[in-house]
Amino acid sequence: MVQYNPKDWITFIFRFHKSDTFRQLFPMMLLIGAYSGAICYLEMTYWHLPENSSIKNISIMHGMLGFVISLLLAYRTNTAYDRWWEGRKLWGALVNNSRNLALKLSVMLQDEHDRKYFRFLIPTYASILAKHLSDEEVSQLLFEDIQLNINFQKHKPNQVAKALFQKIHDLHQSGKLSAEQLIILNTELQSFTEVCGACERIKNTPIPYSYSAFIKKFIFFYVMTLPFGYCFSLGYYVIPVVVFIFYVLASLELIAEEIEDPFGGDANDLPTAKIASNIKKHVEEIL
Repeated sequence: MVQYNPKDWITFIFRFHKSDTFRQLFPMMLLIGAYSGAICYLEMTYWHLPENSSIKNISIMHGMLGFVISLLLAYRTNTAYDRWWEGRKLWGALVNNSRNLALKLSVMLQDEHDRKYFRFLIPTYASILAKHLSDEEVSQLLFEDIQLNINFQKHKPNQVAKALFQKIHDLHQSGKLSAEQLIILNTELQSFTEVCGACERIKNTPIPYSYSAFIKKFIFFYVMTLPFGYCFSLGYYVIPVVVFIFYVLASLELIAEEIEDPFGGDANDLPTAKIASNIKKHVEEIL
């Protein structure tokens, strides 16, 4: 995730980081500029179309459709940001629940071996979940401190959660935890799987294909028809104008595409690895 100072306007304006939409759209912007120049040359120089030509009225269509496309892109961006923010809230809940579980266990458990087990396994769940959501491989070295029977061909977060439940159950059976304490711990233990399921719902349910494809086609045909109507009033200045309009519209769509899956490796995705590292730090401090 990109770290920045939101009050530094100058940096925003003149900085182009690797995920900036200008870098991604620059080749297409060159093509759009060349296309706009060609249309302007054909209409004004080659075909010698008069300024009162009926083709000039196409700009009226752009005026009407501009409001529609702005509404579509606003809804698209808001929907994508809602998914990003929901993912951040889920990981915030995972942080709080990990701390709460560690706090309760730090008071309930006296045996150092048991405390060490949870000191390792609670933050391990966050690390495993971060790798699971970003489709990264999980190394066996992650479990070198404590021997766990983890099948790497199965759903790994579920297996870590099962190990947590199993250990709590064993402590109850051995008399180290009472039934009342078991109930107190159940909320945090259950929340791990709930957070995992909610994150998987965001990751595995993208924006419907037909909706996303329609917006892209709408932007494309809207921009492609801009030079036909505006070259009479703008002349060759239509080239930078059309390129800028394309840059704005396409950038909004690219930003929405990037943040609608907040668990990947893009610059604006959630820093799940860093959050998992913070959970490890805090749990080790508590236990």
